[in-house]
Amino acid sequence: MSSAIIKSFFAFLFASIIVNNTVNAQATDPVVKTNKGYIRGVIENDIAVFKGVPYAAAPVGALRFMPAAEHTVWTDTLSTQNFGSIATQASCSKVSGTEDCLSLNLYTPKADNHKRAVMVWVHGGSMTNGAGKGNDGHAFADRDDIVAVTINYRLGAFGFLYMGDVDKRYAASGNNGLLDCVMALKWIKQNIAAFGGDPERVTIMGESAGAKLISAVLVSPASKGLFQQYIAESGSVQCIRDTVTAKNERTMILKQMGLGPNDARKLLTLPADSIMKIQGIVCAGIGGNSFFGPVYDGVVIKEDAYHYASGKDIPRIKALIGTNQYEAALFVSQQAWQNHPDTTILKPLFKDNEPLVYKTYLQQVKTLAPYAAAVNVLTQYMYQMHSYRFAKILVNNGIPVWMYHFEYSDAKEYGARHAAELQYVWNDHNMSITGTDAVKKQLAIGIHGAWVAFIKTGNPNVTTLPQWPLYKNDTRQVMTFDTVSKVNSLKEVFDDKAFPSAVFVMKK
Repeated sequence: MSSAIIKSFFAFLFASIIVNNTVNAQATDPVVKTNKGYIRGVIENDIAVFKGVPYAAAPVGALRFMPAAEHTVWTDTLSTQNFGSIATQASCSKVSGTEDCLSLNLYTPKADNHKRAVMVWVHGGSMTNGAGKGNDGHAFADRDDIVAVTINYRLGAFGFLYMGDVDKRYAASGNNGLLDCVMALKWIKQNIAAFGGDPERVTIMGESAGAKLISAVLVSPASKGLFQQYIAESGSVQCIRDTVTAKNERTMILKQMGLGPNDARKLLTLPADSIMKIQGIVCAGIGGNSFFGPVYDGVVIKEDAYHYASGKDIPRIKALIGTNQYEAALFVSQQAWQNHPDTTILKPLFKDNEPLVYKTYLQQVKTLAPYAAAVNVLTQYMYQMHSYRFAKILVNNGIPVWMYHFEYSDAKEYGARHAAELQYVWNDHNMSITGTDAVKKQLAIGIHGAWVAFIKTGNPNVTTLPQWPLYKNDTRQVMTFDTVSKVNSLKEVFDDKAFPSAVFVMKK
């Protein structure tokens, strides 16, 4: 064999090895170009997953308490095979996470040009705890051909502490967590097509604090054009507070630090862990459920949420909204309610609004047992009243709304608590729907299927459930999820006209 033939053979062999290795690498490690540079993900369950993708610059140093800023361009391919850091948070006096937390996780059936529907999950946790990785995007991406995105956003003081009166540069600081969501949505609009998603078919979805936060996102002009649909589970605009309340909250934190109201600038440079430890003390107990939230700052949220939602400027979205039957049973035990509930439970949760809630409780306890009245009243004032108020405004403005009420439970009582619907919405094999319980499995198929249908088509109707009509303010038809799911027409919807739009008001 001549030397020329030998050289040609080895050249061919070498080229084949290079090609094969490239194909194998692509099959194992998907690489996609974003507007800031290339990222390398990983194949899981035969789909492409990209974890810890930065959607904004790290909000550290001079960027603390500032709106999310654009990330710089990177040159080398960025590894996005592991979850990013969770947002700084305190739990049981322990601090975890970092300020450098603005990342998202993306699950796609395939990074192609198929323009799939996109679901963006905003986690709950009282706006003080949690992370995007807490819910597994595989639940929607693997079997439903949806591009699922879960995000981190700044929590607690770093996401919602109002500093606008301290320095004009921080005018939007009370809404940094909201603006993080907006920045993530902008990243998605700019980049999702490269991951097989359609930037014009984006649904934002959240539960509890996540539902409250996306509701605040909806009523902020900054979010206009970034999503087309909205799923709010157990939450509405009741989290938005006035600047007086926000400043009083800040004073409580400063006082716990041994500082005065005029020492707020010291928060700019104090270690994050120190701030979080103090926040953990202030937010301990049931009051932490409603202590933090977005702010009517005149910059990010310019007007009353209900006024904005009733006007011509609100995006023409579609909405799926609902609550659970016994939301409050998750937070308040029968034993806890027996010990001066007006001061130990209602005052921390509602502050200046406490007398209104206690008055209704005293009325309802005339016909209900004390704990039953407590669960009923707290569920109404913390969640249900606000969801129905918001739905009413949206419907009046011509926005299509589907309402649900989750009532299923296999417990003896108070089983359909706050967050009980999540395992059925996600229908995730990693959660507790296992075994041979046919009722649970069928319920999960129905609920998850309805959510998938809404995300993909803008309508939650599926063959596994009865026909689900649009919510109307006169007929008030609601899908009730239970052992046998059905549509009910509500005779009335509870609404205390004296109760303001915000759950937490502190002006004293």
